[in-house]
Amino acid sequence: MEDLLPKQKLNWHKWALTAVLLVALVWSAFITDAHLGLFFTNFSQFTELFVEMAHVDWAYTGYTLEPMLQTIKMSIIGTLLGSALAFPYALLVSRNIVTNKVVVGVFRFILNIVRTIPDLMLAALFVAVVGIGPVAGIFALTIFTFGMVSKLFYEAIETIDPGPLEALRAAGGNRIEIIRFAVFPQIANYFVSYVLYAFEINVRASTVLGYMGAGGIGVYLQQALSMFRYDRVGVIVLVIFVVVLAIDYVSGKTREALL
Repeated sequence: MEDLLPKQKLNWHKWALTAVLLVALVWSAFITDAHLGLFFTNFSQFTELFVEMAHVDWAYTGYTLEPMLQTIKMSIIGTLLGSALAFPYALLVSRNIVTNKVVVGVFRFILNIVRTIPDLMLAALFVAVVGIGPVAGIFALTIFTFGMVSKLFYEAIETIDPGPLEALRAAGGNRIEIIRFAVFPQIANYFVSYVLYAFEINVRASTVLGYMGAGGIGVYLQQALSMFRYDRVGVIVLVIFVVVLAIDYVSGKTREALL
């Protein structure tokens, strides 16, 4: 009976790739001088900080609500503006919408440049331009969202069913009609899902952007850490955790309802 079963050939490509990845891992750890033992050697420092953060200064909670609300507002505005810019731009870099390879190549090159700029660098640049405050954070989140969502958008557009596009083109439909009746109905739910996903990321990112003076709860977190007030850090971390957890839950349920 065993002789009748097909024998699976040994896939040398997978084994070779696994070996290359292992060698790359060991080599990377060697040249970066990364030793796992250092983590356990200095683990006592982590426990000391954790104990200090556990003694939460609950009286400081009221001071964190307004900056946390400001962080959420920054994330909402940055997400909406970035997504609004990303939708038309994604159409320009989709090969099944724009057939001119030169145009697609140029706009994709620009998009790749935008996507390579870290969000912290964007925050630092806009703080230098518009000054310290939430406006700089909104601009940074807008550009960051634009780069991320544009890529997700055009990848979704390029995977749609080409049948409706060809039917509208054969019927003499113009580009606007093709986008409205053939493209958008196929990817509308995915677009909403991507926007919600970007919003979740921006809430976390805006917290870090506060370190660069971009407003929000991150500014208070940076101040508490600089003053070694780990009891206040504990409060801020708990507030951020609760808000992010609530946003993740609502966004997840919304995506499930749409998809």
